[in-house]
Amino acid sequence: PCRSVLTVACEQTEVLLFDPISSKHIKTLSEAHEDCVNNIRFLDNRLFATCSDDTTIALWDLRKLNTKVCTLHGHTSWVKNIEYDTNTRLLVTSGFDGNVIIWDTNRCTEDGCPHKKFFHTRFLMRMRLTPDCSKMLISTSSGYLLILHDLDLNKSLEVGSYPILRARRTTSSSDITSSSGSSGPRAVGSPCHQNDSGPLTDKHMSRSSQREGGSPRNSLEVLTPEVPGERDRGNCITSLQLHPKGWATLLRCSSNTDDQEWTCVYEFQEGAPVRPVSPRCSLRLTHCIEEANVGRGYIKELCFSPDGRMISSPHGFGIRLLGFDAHCSELVDCLPKEASPLKEIRSLYSHNDVVLTTKFSPTHCQIASGCLSGRVSLYQPKF
Repeated sequence: PCRSVLTVACEQTEVLLFDPISSKHIKTLSEAHEDCVNNIRFLDNRLFATCSDDTTIALWDLRKLNTKVCTLHGHTSWVKNIEYDTNTRLLVTSGFDGNVIIWDTNRCTEDGCPHKKFFHTRFLMRMRLTPDCSKMLISTSSGYLLILHDLDLNKSLEVGSYPILRARRTTSSSDITSSSGSSGPRAVGSPCHQNDSGPLTDKHMSRSSQREGGSPRNSLEVLTPEVPGERDRGNCITSLQLHPKGWATLLRCSSNTDDQEWTCVYEFQEGAPVRPVSPRCSLRLTHCIEEANVGRGYIKELCFSPDGRMISSPHGFGIRLLGFDAHCSELVDCLPKEASPLKEIRSLYSHNDVVLTTKFSPTHCQIASGCLSGRVSLYQPKF
């Protein structure tokens, strides 16, 4: 968070640490895990967590990198995401076992942390918390986006214990209308285990109960986000990010035929539901752009700038800096009535292989990118 260290997760078992100002290599954690390292998350300016295909999460302290603080066991498949609720100091992880697990770092010991399974869904790809931790978003390989509203991490969600708001397809129109759960492209199956046979049914929706003017804690909304060019084909949501001010979500989607990739921005639409069992759709497609579709089968992680005015997106052997308009205006100042193309501000190419990840510095005008062959590049603008 203070921009003193840049950490890099590697395909094998390593974690690399660099000084982002001098670009010097600080340290290599050569056996950080027993398999590929997937994600790194700082909890504060010294503690960070890593997760791996070895099904574990590890906690590290920058002041003592020779040994792990502890190793967390609980997932049964590759662990792909780490989030952190700064209010409750709860660590949240998700993996390809379909589980979202909560870890109590307040009671962490060398043997691990107390943990519990919070949520389960099939085809889980990515999980994120909004900046204020009021919502949890989960993307799936079958094209669904799940939103848990009014989030309460202290309450585990077993099958049938959460009210279902609506299964619907998002739209780019400013006039949001209801649509059935099956109106979008056909997916592999319903994302929720309480109904393995298909999309959510009216029976499940009729069980919804809502507070006056809002939804209950951990109420679930299931969406099929609109993606340009895939109306008759399903898509996989491979990357999921949140606007730093909580205004929008950023998705990287690839078609099921793997011949198209899109970066899409969806505005959060808040407000009371129109009818008790049919709330207004929470997301609206505002901006999108087609990607290079290079390096098929690999996930490309994109990100917002700290002020939310720009998007850095892997594009072939480089990255593109994208804006909502040519002047890098705030999203709220350039919301179109219909979905509009993202504007390319600048393209940067310094790699000799497919770029898989990119990240803005949280405090300085600097961007990092990493490619499949292992090269890490740092960029700084010239004023």
